[in-house]
Amino acid sequence: MKSKTNYKILSLLTALIVLIGCKKENPPNFHFEYFGLAEGRYVVYDVVEMQHDSALQIHDTLRYQMKTFWGNAYVDNEGREAREYLIYKRDSVNQPWVLSDVWYGLFDGIRGELVEENQRKVKLVFAPTLSKGWDANAYNLDDELECYYREIHQDTTINNYQFDSTLVVEQQTYYNLIDSVRMYETYAKHIGLVYKHHVDNHYQFGSTEVILGNELYMSFVTSGWE
Repeated sequence: MKSKTNYKILSLLTALIVLIGCKKENPPNFHFEYFGLAEGRYVVYDVVEMQHDSALQIHDTLRYQMKTFWGNAYVDNEGREAREYLIYKRDSVNQPWVLSDVWYGLFDGIRGELVEENQRKVKLVFAPTLSKGWDANAYNLDDELECYYREIHQDTTINNYQFDSTLVVEQQTYYNLIDSVRMYETYAKHIGLVYKHHVDNHYQFGSTEVILGNELYMSFVTSGWE
């Protein structure tokens, strides 16, 4: 009788261990939605673009609007599932959109990648943490561009629009007496890129005049579905 009781207890303990061992843990949240890759999603930006070249007496400023749109899905030449990323531009809100470029984006494992003008760039790496870093140009021939997250899951305001959760990706910061380089991007959950700051200016020693360089500022205006 005692052996049967012990057997029952042992059986119950074994079943409990099996149940605990088979219980699935909650899957980790990688926060892929920061990349914004979803069919039909569009984002509109106000853009300011500046070009400097003192030798050619060029100091031009362009102001226009840009619209990005995630289009059709397809398989790229490496066998990866990708999606079209269409770029439209217009000089003012009263003009029609004109297609400017067709890029494409995809998730490759934990990487959010964008292929711009045939240059494959790693824009985000998931899950975002303050200790995570990567080379945005690891898969193209451009110079190394080390990126890291300066802020994660923070609220922010752009053009009077409040975002509940954003990431800030630091790309490059470099200052001295002849160089001023500052590059970073901000991404919002379920939308994608909402702000881009790209400044790469160079000065003559002892002067505050930019002799060669470029600046690009993209600010979120609105987003939606089409």
